Amino acid sequence: MTDPRNDDPLIDVHDVTKAYGEGPHALAGLTLRVRAGEALAVLGPSGSGKSTLLNLIAGLDRPTSGSVTVDGVRVDRLNETASATYRRSRIGMVFQFFNLLDDLTVMENVLLPAQLSGTPRARATARAGELLARLGIERHARNRPGSLSGGERQRVAVARALMNRPPLLIADEPTGALDSASGAGVRDLLRELNADGQTILLVTHDLTLAGSCATRTVELVDGRIARDVPAVTR
Repeated sequence: MTDPRNDDPLIDVHDVTKAYGEGPHALAGLTLRVRAGEALAVLGPSGSGKSTLLNLIAGLDRPTSGSVTVDGVRVDRLNETASATYRRSRIGMVFQFFNLLDDLTVMENVLLPAQLSGTPRARATARAGELLARLGIERHARNRPGSLSGGERQRVAVARALMNRPPLLIADEPTGALDSASGAGVRDLLRELNADGQTILLVTHDLTLAGSCATRTVELVDGRIARDVPAVTR
């Protein structure tokens, strides 16, 4: 994990272009640096390049040109196997629709990343228990996700994402499928995690979410950064 005393950015996207076929570039010479401990919200209309940027940082796609480095790893140079290892060890991902496995219990869902990484069962179970308690959902450990509210399911997804202690947490529209009360709970949770030192990359259309959680906001337009400003207050 990145040493927070290190001046090197946790995320370093340098002069990245991404082209799909003959159409306009999804990203056009984009450069972005994010330091450990920041909570960065990436905003922009549909087609602005938000999802492309997320996929490049997550190692799910490769740039046409330029470089992507996360926690000292040249993500754009990884093969498929190395990319999977990178995602297990260095990033946690939270999605709009939770992506939980309904045939597993809450505890079993949270344990999955540790099992894939080969963490000893006793240590993984202890870590999962700590996360469920921290996120206020330990009473649901033996339940299946379908019996939980949307906000509770998103907390399970966050616990799963944090299971392997990733330096970077990526949240892709984490409140998009939630009602206002559940969304507020997730906003509070992300703010608390960042206050504890977790670096967060938040991709969203939700200005309230960005305003309450982010220490910095970047707006993309046509694959370029149109605005990059620190938060005034949170």
